Amino acid sequence: MRLSQLMIPVLAFALAAVASGFGARVAVSAVETRSAEGVEAVLLREGLVWATVLGDGLQVIIEGEAPSEVHRFRAMTLAGTVVDASRVIDNMAVTPTAGIAPPEFTMEILRNDGGVSVIGLVPAATDRDALTARIASVANGKQVTDLLEEADYPVPEGWNDARDYALAMLSRLPRAKISVSPGRVEITAIADSDNARRVLEAELARRAPETVRVATSVSAPRPVITPFTTRFILDDNGARFDVCVADSPAAVSRILSAARAAGLEGKADCPLALGVPSSTWGAAVAQSIEAVADLGGGTVTISDADISLVGKPGTPQGLFDRIAGELENSLPDLFALEATLPPVPNAQAGGPPQFVATLSPEGLVQLRGRVTDPLMNSAAENYARARFGSAGITMGTRVSEGLPPDWSVRVLAGIEALSRLSNGAVVVEPERIEISGKAGSQQAEAEISRLLIEKLGQGARFDISVEYVASLDPIAALPSPEECIDQVLAVTTDGRKITFDPGSATLAAEAQVIMDDIAEILRRCADIRIEIAGYTDSQGREEMNLNLSQQRARAVLDALRQRRVPVASFRAVGYGEADPIADNGTEEGREANRRIEFSLIRPEPIPDEPTTLEEVAEDPPVDPPAQDGDGAAAVGETGETGDATDSETTTEGGSE
Repeated sequence: MRLSQLMIPVLAFALAAVASGFGARVAVSAVETRSAEGVEAVLLREGLVWATVLGDGLQVIIEGEAPSEVHRFRAMTLAGTVVDASRVIDNMAVTPTAGIAPPEFTMEILRNDGGVSVIGLVPAATDRDALTARIASVANGKQVTDLLEEADYPVPEGWNDARDYALAMLSRLPRAKISVSPGRVEITAIADSDNARRVLEAELARRAPETVRVATSVSAPRPVITPFTTRFILDDNGARFDVCVADSPAAVSRILSAARAAGLEGKADCPLALGVPSSTWGAAVAQSIEAVADLGGGTVTISDADISLVGKPGTPQGLFDRIAGELENSLPDLFALEATLPPVPNAQAGGPPQFVATLSPEGLVQLRGRVTDPLMNSAAENYARARFGSAGITMGTRVSEGLPPDWSVRVLAGIEALSRLSNGAVVVEPERIEISGKAGSQQAEAEISRLLIEKLGQGARFDISVEYVASLDPIAALPSPEECIDQVLAVTTDGRKITFDPGSATLAAEAQVIMDDIAEILRRCADIRIEIAGYTDSQGREEMNLNLSQQRARAVLDALRQRRVPVASFRAVGYGEADPIADNGTEEGREANRRIEFSLIRPEPIPDEPTTLEEVAEDPPVDPPAQDGDGAAAVGETGETGDATDSETTTEGGSE
């Protein structure tokens, strides 16, 4: 009994303990569930759907990958508003951020009459002192403004080539903007004239490296012409312009339309220029041409605001008066008309007096015919010597009486007109001047016409027949790169080779004459891009042969530089024993393989981003010269003479 009484309290305490433990577990589970649900609800409401909430007793664990550190911190803060912050366990990860992309390196160079400024972002590895010194040398004492910033990132591919090309071209561009980025250069420039524009565009294209895409836009200002002159003729030889100029495309269209209606055939040139006296120039010229057509022939000269209408001899006086009156009353304000109808000429025995000046293709000048007095004869000779040089002047003139009062002026004007030709003749008569010949300028005829109008007046009668010959044009006559290479090839044929002293890179004495001939050709080839390649035979170590071929190619380049050939766009490359053209097993073959070759460096095609330079890129781009001998643009088999067993051959049997 005593034992039973003792067990009852023990059992009671045990049951109470079990009940308390169970109740505690139920209470903790309820707190855990409610805490996790509360935190999860807050996170979802704030859009943090990436977070996962777990309950672990009284603790709340937040897991998941936060997009950024800011999102992770916000999740912890929101959880702390639901439960005690000490109960929140951070088990979140943060999405790793991508590496910072390197900046875009660009450099913009602006050059004008005031100096040079450069702005942009360049790699920190750039030698700023050398860059500034190079720009300062181009500025030639004018102000240089350096606004460049630097960034410590690797130099991108193509940056150095683009930068060097831009700086090399800066000296040729006195007014330009050059934008440089890795592998690309954009050039906007102004040239002094249209001819200068074409030459500059060609140079920019030729000197562009193969690794750089170049976009150029070169403009040329319109020439200022004074007096602003147009002269139209309709006679038995047809309708034609001696000179034509306009101030706008609309004026050109209106003038040419009137000329074609009057009988003009073929292509006509009426360039745009500055200096027009009135915005109604096109209307005044077109009306004047229409008047000549209505008369059935004649000449009209418009010089600034003065118009001279000369009818065809034999035109009825009534018709001439009516057409001239209608033209005078319909002309725009400012323009003034002078109309003349010359009488029908009477036949004269022996013909009219003449003065004739001729210029031969060799530059010899002959003056013959009539002059007014000995003083005028001396003046004509001295004027010819001033225009054509002291040598080569032959006088065949004679003093005559009864010449027109303006005869001396007409003679001197004829001599000056002849000086605008490469060869030709001038015939001066009392009523007309005839000029014929050949010239290397497409504007020669227009220039002569303006000259005679200025010297003799608007009513002067003259006939001009000048043929443009491209071979006489100093620009058009420049040989193309292909022609230059062909000429170099011709020099190195017939057994002539560029040779070296045995085992060295010193040009042999007999090679100096060949180098003189090649230099004379290349000096006429403006900024042609050429590779000078050196080759050896297979005797000796390959590395030694490669070095020797490089030294010899470089020696040829230096020899051309000493002969004042512009070699900035040349490169010297040694290929050693590669690409043999003959059998190295024979002495004759080894002799042939020891050579120097010249080839053009051509740009690679850029199909995805063509250049904006349309006029210059007339030739389709082709692949650069192959280095394995297939399709190489070699233009000469050059090398050295000497024997493979010469005493100067190295112990390893190096190629000589």
